[in-house]
Amino acid sequence: MNDEKVSKWWSKPLLRSRPLKAGDRVAVVTPCWGGPAAFPHIYEAGKNQLETLFELELVEMPSALRQPDWIDQNPAARADDLMQAFSDPSISGIIASIGGDDAIRLIPYLDLAVIRDNPKAFIGYSDPTALHFACLKAGVRSFHGPTLMSGFAENGGMSPLTRRSFRRAVFETSPIGVLETATEGWAIEHSDWSDPENQQRPRQRKPSEGLRLLRGRGSATGHLLGGCAEVLEMLKGTPWWPPLDYWENAILFYETSEEKPSETLVLRWMRNFASQGILSRISGILLGRPGGQMSDAQKKAQEAALLRALDEVGLHDLPVITDIDIGHTDPILTIPYGAVATLNCEPASVTILEAGVHLES
Repeated sequence: MNDEKVSKWWSKPLLRSRPLKAGDRVAVVTPCWGGPAAFPHIYEAGKNQLETLFELELVEMPSALRQPDWIDQNPAARADDLMQAFSDPSISGIIASIGGDDAIRLIPYLDLAVIRDNPKAFIGYSDPTALHFACLKAGVRSFHGPTLMSGFAENGGMSPLTRRSFRRAVFETSPIGVLETATEGWAIEHSDWSDPENQQRPRQRKPSEGLRLLRGRGSATGHLLGGCAEVLEMLKGTPWWPPLDYWENAILFYETSEEKPSETLVLRWMRNFASQGILSRISGILLGRPGGQMSDAQKKAQEAALLRALDEVGLHDLPVITDIDIGHTDPILTIPYGAVATLNCEPASVTILEAGVHLES
């Protein structure tokens, strides 16, 4: 990574990409796990949804469809795909095929100056959280949202809310506004990807009761910063972890994966945020609907662990809202990193005050 090409890392406000439009070429990258080769029918379902619903042309980068073992052994090639996608002027956006657990291995191979010089919408969640923090360091806005194989490839077709939120965030130039909740219900059923017939069968859903206030009153405003809890743990202490002042007045959005971390782990992780001085700097917290078909008891235990960590450092009034539809759930909202948002406690709501992309001149 050539630091000389960028005058200042961690700069704000973030550079925004131009809005996507019908006919644009969008690159698919596989920066984590080789899911497209492991489950090609899931990949093709997501590709079809992207091309049909949004009229985008999908460009498969050289390593995107390689076998999982090859992907695992070649982090430099995965990084090269990203660099090619960012630097290619014919490509307007980039989407991760799927998550995984080792995008952190790309740190030695990415040139952040390439990202800085070619701001584009990069979209994904879970392990791609690491790459969102690379974009943050480069000073470029990216989007915590669906991957091609999870979200776009939802059984029976892309969920209406996932579809609307994605279009709102990366196609439209007006402020995103109040985040919707999952009126169609959220998926509570695990789908076996090894059975292609499941792709045509919509998953069982549970009615959503909307956002829920855990703590706080009034409102809080700040820039959105966060991602998958397990990946944030891998990022701590690396060159892609933001300096303390970057967290000032941030709204931390935070979601756990299908691994269903225990309340003990969540407490330890939050204590680390506290010991770094991050919790005392942020203006509020948004908890995502947890992944992994977690029981109500497990979910409440996670929430209690977070509140305990706040109490331990005297943050008894920090606003905390839960059950936002991000990350390892479905529907999946698309959230722009660095966008200014307001968290309202009564009634619980989240309003993003700016557009995800910039208005073309």
